[in-house]
Amino acid sequence: MSDPRLGPALAGAIDLSGLVKKNQAPTTPPSAPNGLVRDVDDRSVAALVELSKTVPVILEVYGGEVAPALGPVIESYQGRFVLGTVRGESAPELVQALQVEGVPTVLALIAGQPVPLFKGIPAETEVRAILDQVLGFAKENGVTGQVDPVPLDTPDAEATEPPLPPLHQEAFDALSRNDLPAAKAAYQKALAEAPADADAIAGLAQVELLERVVPLNADEVRRNAANQPQDVPSALAVADLDISGGHVEDAFVRLLGIFPAASEEDKELLRERLLAYFVVVGQSAPEVKKARTQLASLMF
Repeated sequence: MSDPRLGPALAGAIDLSGLVKKNQAPTTPPSAPNGLVRDVDDRSVAALVELSKTVPVILEVYGGEVAPALGPVIESYQGRFVLGTVRGESAPELVQALQVEGVPTVLALIAGQPVPLFKGIPAETEVRAILDQVLGFAKENGVTGQVDPVPLDTPDAEATEPPLPPLHQEAFDALSRNDLPAAKAAYQKALAEAPADADAIAGLAQVELLERVVPLNADEVRRNAANQPQDVPSALAVADLDISGGHVEDAFVRLLGIFPAASEEDKELLRERLLAYFVVVGQSAPEVKKARTQLASLMF
């Protein structure tokens, strides 16, 4: 299950420099009061790449019904690590750059270089053994710093992150307790009040994706799609799994591939689902721009 490929020097097999340059973001100093566990996306990863030159950073890639699990373990090291949690469907460029093939996947960032650790989440004793190896590896590469653990409810921490609008907070709280209907209702209410609320549009699309993915049996869905490659419901189900797991291009290729032969009714279903994916992934993502152009050419 684990694969801690830790050697005497950084191999450089995975290069994040292109992504960092493309999505330049202000770097976060080691003493920044935003805790030891941080959400990461295509833009904010630049801050953690910089931070990894001072303290080892662990990246936990998750998605769909898989939730982050390493927070308590990382926090127990009292600042010797920082954990970045990466929702695959919200960070497609980062997932691609990290060569992630499924979730959960865990990597270390040391001096800006990703080091694959393990897929899945092994027993805590095994996780700690691997993290101890990471500390030794980081020391060999001159990364020996530490972050001061700061509670997220301190006045300084609150000042760094403005509070969410009430309905967005309501949706966030509902998602935290896995109450998808309540989260959906909150986002729908937010959109009723402000139809152009981009964050609510994206949030609703993500909740609706989770609603579709949670009840799926992945093996059964993929088997049905393999047996009936032109079946639209099967293709839509597999595409949902791919998007939730960060395999954005696979989902787009699948749906666009069956679009020409589909009935007019099914074409509308495919179009609507693709548009929802564009919102979830992000309109500026290169995969979205490419797929949107292909969809337009197929429609007109």
